[in-house]
Amino acid sequence: MSVRRVALLTAGGFAPCLSSAVGGLIERYTEIAPEVEIIAYEHGYHGLLSGTKITVDDEARRHAGVLHRFGGSPIGNSRVKLTNAADLVKRGLVREGDNPLAVAAEQLKADGIDVLHTIGGDDTSTTAADLAAYLEENGYHLTVVGLPKTIDNDIVPIRQSLGAWTAAEEAGEFAQNIIGEHRVSPRMLIVHEVMGRNCGWLTAAAAKSYRAWLDTQEWVPSIGLRRDRWDVHAVFVPEAQLDIEGEAQRLRGVMDEIGNVNIFLSEGAGVPEIVAELEAKGEEVQRDPFGHVKLDTINPGAWFAKQFAELLGAEKVLVQKSGYFSRSSSANAEDLHLIKSMVDLAVQCALEGTSGIIGHDEEDDDRLKAVPFPRIAGGKAFDTTQEWFTALMADIGQPVGAAAPPAH
Repeated sequence: MSVRRVALLTAGGFAPCLSSAVGGLIERYTEIAPEVEIIAYEHGYHGLLSGTKITVDDEARRHAGVLHRFGGSPIGNSRVKLTNAADLVKRGLVREGDNPLAVAAEQLKADGIDVLHTIGGDDTSTTAADLAAYLEENGYHLTVVGLPKTIDNDIVPIRQSLGAWTAAEEAGEFAQNIIGEHRVSPRMLIVHEVMGRNCGWLTAAAAKSYRAWLDTQEWVPSIGLRRDRWDVHAVFVPEAQLDIEGEAQRLRGVMDEIGNVNIFLSEGAGVPEIVAELEAKGEEVQRDPFGHVKLDTINPGAWFAKQFAELLGAEKVLVQKSGYFSRSSSANAEDLHLIKSMVDLAVQCALEGTSGIIGHDEEDDDRLKAVPFPRIAGGKAFDTTQEWFTALMADIGQPVGAAAPPAH
């Protein structure tokens, strides 16, 4: 097919891959198809609805490599659900009675877009597929090629989403300073809350990364600089049922022995229990345009800290969240390599007219390919039976626990 103009957009929350992926797409088109015009919709679907866009000019093409050094997204993100018309009317992005899909599709037609590259999670990707289907039904062919972005690493059937490795490494680095607080008071409880609504991969990987750092350090037990005090003592993820009383008893023993306890908590762990408790009190639980509970309004870390503080006899409690520190980072070397391989295939698929999400397909021997949109879904559970995770849990003395019911 003939490709004359492509559009890029980044959407959803940030991840340490967005800037690099945008830069990589610009670089690859400039390398193999310099005649193709490139625009970028600002703030994702928000810019698509409002027609706000950036033209990628010669200067941007020459210096696209600079974007690999930065986190965030130079073209901007937003959380916009095109099927939630009421929310979009309220935000002034469409008029009452408008079909948001039609508004977005007409903008793509007006801009003469042949290929739309989305960099986002499952909602971003499936929304793009809906747009392509709408346009096809109305006689306009659009190729949509997405790149999988989520620090939760929870896109079905993608083995590894962009930015997740970096986010785990950054959360581990964040913990180095936070856990340094463990001697600020006797009987100190530290809760490191990590992003992960339905999937505990990031929390587990962050704990693994942090403990790898511990392995590189020297210790002086005679003066109190002890690895066991700096270690991770519990990892709570949504996929494993939590026996609060049993864990409290185990961690009380840790507290009595060394004087502190450090917990890595996935923000999605225990959310159903927290929501049930709040609603039983008659309190309203706020949700975003996608229907997800606004986790920052229910504070899972504070809830867990409250449950454990009394049971452990903690004198002081510290709850810290690493999410924004992690997700806005620039990509590390491992992610940069993954971004490069995915971007190159994304441009190839775009020029060939093949739509889909680029990723290693877990249902096809981990083959790197354009996975068809109907097979893309969110909420992939973290496999708590993986050897590296069971080894981590055994090392810190925590039972893995039975798998929790899948999150919906």
